[in-house]
Amino acid sequence: MNQTLSSMQDVLNTGGPALWAIAALSVITLALILWKLWRILSAGVWSTGQAEARIAAAEQGGGVVLQTAGRNLHTRFVAGVIRALDLPEEVAQDEVTRLAHRELGRLRTGLRPLELIVTIAPLIGLLGTVLGMIEAFQALETSGGRADPAVLAGGIWEALLTTAAGMAVAIPAAIALSWFESIADRAQAEMEDAATRLFVARKLALGVDHGGAG
Repeated sequence: MNQTLSSMQDVLNTGGPALWAIAALSVITLALILWKLWRILSAGVWSTGQAEARIAAAEQGGGVVLQTAGRNLHTRFVAGVIRALDLPEEVAQDEVTRLAHRELGRLRTGLRPLELIVTIAPLIGLLGTVLGMIEAFQALETSGGRADPAVLAGGIWEALLTTAAGMAVAIPAAIALSWFESIADRAQAEMEDAATRLFVARKLALGVDHGGAG
């Protein structure tokens, strides 16, 4: 164990400050991904059964639609829309928009740091490579062009290590970011569909009531 830690420290020291910065970013990236997964699971993004049941009851017009908020995102949103339907239509639409923005804001929390890591990790790696190449060629100049090719190749290899490390952090972060964004986009589409169905159900119910009254 100690030998492994020592080897890892040697590699980090070889890459210099840039590699240490990338190593810190890798820890932050892993923590962000795990935290975001926990938030998504806690939000119940894939649990739509209860919300769908409430929408279906409203569409049928004869069922009792509970207005209590549930624990998952969709049930909470649908309950909010149902409460908003008691308001005038224009006010109700504004309230539904506010509810959707609130839920989507919660769902997209933490995506901006991931996006930043995707951008800066390769740049830090490239900076480390450029600095390493500068040092290697400075050593070559100092030796009057008689540097050992093996030493020069070793310096270049050490410099390129930071670029590879930066990409190794950025690629998983980009994949996770794309997946999280797709989940948010899907949730947004489902909320828009739910709100539209509930507004249509309300208009149909009002139309039936008015027809019956006439």
